[in-house]
Amino acid sequence: MTWCKTAIFGAALSVTSAVTGPSTGHAQTFESYRCADGTRFIVGFYQYDSRAYLQIDGRAVTLTKRLALSGARYSGGGVTLAIAKAGATIKHVKRPLTSCELT
Repeated sequence: MTWCKTAIFGAALSVTSAVTGPSTGHAQTFESYRCADGTRFIVGFYQYDSRAYLQIDGRAVTLTKRLALSGARYSGGGVTLAIAKAGATIKHVKRPLTSCELT
């Protein structure tokens, strides 16, 4: 019975690692957005990582931080996300730029 518990724990640990990705630190912030065109996405930010980790349209996209005059801008994988005090905008996969708000 001990080997069974060990196998189950190992499988659960593998699934957890696959879902959470590499352990570069603990997630500091997860934000959920709803956009004017009906798009919904979740973005995660990690304390010691300048990238943004996005879950949109059923896929995960890693966005690299880009130069922005105000707020923050990230892009990668055909997605551009801009976050400012007034709200956020996203452009992805041949869709027009749309405004988004935190949910």
